[in-house]
Order: sequence, then structure tokens, then C-alpha cells
Amino acid sequence: MDVLAIGNALVDVLATVTDEQMDELGIVKNSYELVDAETADALYEAMPPAVEISGGAAANTAVGVVSLGGTAGYIGRVRDDQLGAVFTHDLRATGVEFATPPVQDGPPTGRALTLITPDAHRTFRTYLGAANCLGPGDIDADLVAAAEVTYLEGYLWDPPDAKDAFRKAMRLAHDAGRRAALTLSDPFCVQNWGHEFAELLEQRQVDILFANEAELLTLYPGSLADAIDRIRDRCALAAITRSEHGSIVVSGDETHEVPADRVAEVVDTTGAGDLFAAGFLFGLTHGEPPRRCAELGSVCAAEVISHVGARPQHDLAELVASS
Repeated sequence: MDVLAIGNALVDVLATVTDEQMDELGIVKNSYELVDAETADALYEAMPPAVEISGGAAANTAVGVVSLGGTAGYIGRVRDDQLGAVFTHDLRATGVEFATPPVQDGPPTGRALTLITPDAHRTFRTYLGAANCLGPGDIDADLVAAAEVTYLEGYLWDPPDAKDAFRKAMRLAHDAGRRAALTLSDPFCVQNWGHEFAELLEQRQVDILFANEAELLTLYPGSLADAIDRIRDRCALAAITRSEHGSIVVSGDETHEVPADRVAEVVDTTGAGDLFAAGFLFGLTHGEPPRRCAELGSVCAAEVISHVGARPQHDLAELVASS
């Protein structure tokens, strides 16, 4: 297996709504909130007909790797309920190996309720549910040992059990002679847990780091040049994305600045980082040098921001073949 991704298993529930419907729901456009089960259930019932697909940042990355022609697996927790069945069927249908058994009790399957207005703006209400209960027992040692890279989603670095699960996965990967990758996910995650992320890097538990510029500067405040120097001493390989300014790859003494791939129109930036990681990791696990890995990541990110949704709508293998 090329990549094993571990993260928040969420069902994306996507509904197109009018501004008037948003007002009726009492929701401010473009806002994002974590909500409880009761609020999530009430909104789910009130939403118009919707599309339901497996989601979560790490799952998006796994799907991207498969679309590129690679092999990927996923570990995440769902409940044995309707949305859990949706998540399982949908993710497997993409070609991603997903064998984490659904739990029989506890919170229901997590979901990201997404309201899309005609101007393409997205409003999120997310209930983490079962996804937030991932623990060490969910980590399949054989899957970790079989994956060239185990990719960990920073969004899940919050509950103590999930942290233990991540540490177990990193340890198993290194014991098997494999590599562990971490994405910082969001500046908010770094604000909360930056000291622990920094500790993982100091202890050399992370071989590959993904971060956007804001996340890296939250982890290591100061100039970008100084932050790059600090990460160079703590991680074998790092990819720093900078939106339209492309990316910077730090590999040992080498630093590569890679331009962003051209896109005719930016429609929705959701999933850009997830698909950049997919392209980068696909290249890495297929013997490409660091600069080419970032170029592949840029191609994948450009595809996903050209339409609504965090999943590729075109065959990524065909796109990168011509890049």
C-alpha cells in the first residue's frame, strides 16, 4: 500500500440552499461551527435534499492517491448507523481500503453539514460524533506495516485517545521501517496543540510534514525563512503550501520553490491542501524527487479548486500524465 490515512471519518452532507432558506434556518452565511448531536440532527432534518459522501481531510487525501493510480487505505471511526453505512460504502467505492469496523455504541457517525448558496459560498456545521472517539484499538498494525507512508490528520489531535492512536501508528510505522506523515490541518489546531506538534518533531516521530504558511508560522512564529530553517533541522521532508504562490519543499539541505499550477477560475478552495498532499505522497511513494512531488501536488490542488467539492471530478492520473 502506498498511503494509509488516519483521520476524522465524517459524512459530507451537501445541500444547495437559497439565501432565504439560510435566513429561515437562522444561520450566518460563510460561518463554521462545531455543534452537538441535537443541533446536528435538527439541521439535518431541516435541510433540503442533499448529497451524502464520505469526507474528512485524510479521507480526501486517500481518495486522491487512488485517483492518481496509487493504493490507499483509511482508518477512521464510524457508528453502525445510516450515515456510518453511507461513509463505508462511499469510501470503498472510490477504491480506498476501509476495514475499520463500525462501533456498536457511543456517539453516532460524525457529519459535516454543508449549505451551499448560489454564489458558491459554503457554510459548515460539523458534528464530530464517533470520529472523535478513535483510539489505539482502532489502529491496525498490519495495515500500518503494509503502508509506505502513514498519513495523520492534525484535526484529530485533540482527544487523548486519538493522540495515543496517532503515537501508536507512528511507532508501528517506524518499527516496520516505514514513514509517518503529519498535516497540521489548520492554524487553530496549531494554536491549541502547537507545543505537542513541536515535541513530535523534536523527537523525530514525524518524517514528512505538511503545512500551509499560516500553520507553519503559528508553529514557529517569526519570518518564513526562520521557520523553514527550524523545520529543516527537525524533519526529513516538509512541504509548505502558499496558495497562489505555490509551495516550498524542504529536504535536507535542499529548498525547492514550486509555482502553483494554473487554474482558469478558483471556485472552491475546500480540499486544496488534502489533494496537494495526495499528489505529493503519490509522487513520493513512486520514486519521484521532492520537487516533482510538489508539482504533482499542485496539479491535484488546481483540479479540486476549479469546482465545488473536496473530491476530484477528473481522472487525476490523466492530468498528471500531461503535466
